[in-house]
Amino acid sequence: MLDPIVKTIDVPCSQEKAFHVFVHEMGSWWPLHKRSMSMHAGASAKALQVEPKVGGRIVEIGHDDTEHHWGTISSYDPHGFVAMDFHMGLPPDQASLVEVRFTTLADDKTRVQLTQSNWEAFGDMAEMMYKGYGSGWVIIFEEAYKEACGG
Repeated sequence: MLDPIVKTIDVPCSQEKAFHVFVHEMGSWWPLHKRSMSMHAGASAKALQVEPKVGGRIVEIGHDDTEHHWGTISSYDPHGFVAMDFHMGLPPDQASLVEVRFTTLADDKTRVQLTQSNWEAFGDMAEMMYKGYGSGWVIIFEEAYKEACGG
C-alpha cells in the first residue's frame, strides 16, 4: 500500500481567493503544455474546464476538440475544501482521490494542503502513477497554482 502524497503550500491571498483560483480558474493556471492528455499526441490542449459543484466534471479540450475526462468533483465546500475522483485519461473506476483543504492563516495568507490517495485503484500501474504524480504536483501545485495566487 502506497502512502498518500501530501503537498502543503502557503499562498499570499485570502482563503476565498485561494479556493476560487484553484477550482474556478484551474483552466487558467494549469500548465497544459507540461501536463495534459494532448501532450501524448504531441500537441497542446486548448483548454481545461471545471464544473465547480458536486458531480462536476474536469475536462480537457484537446487540440482537435476531443474531450478528455480527467475527473469528477466528489465533495465541494466553498472556500474550505474540494475533493475529486481524479483519473486523467483512465477509466473513472481507476481514479485516485485528490483532496484540497484551504485554511486561513491571516487575511492575506492561506495554507493549502493537497492530498492524493487511493493508489490501489491504478492496479499494476500504482507505483508508476505515484511517482509521476509526486513530481507532477511540484510543477502543477507548488509552482503554477502558487504563482496564480500571487506567490
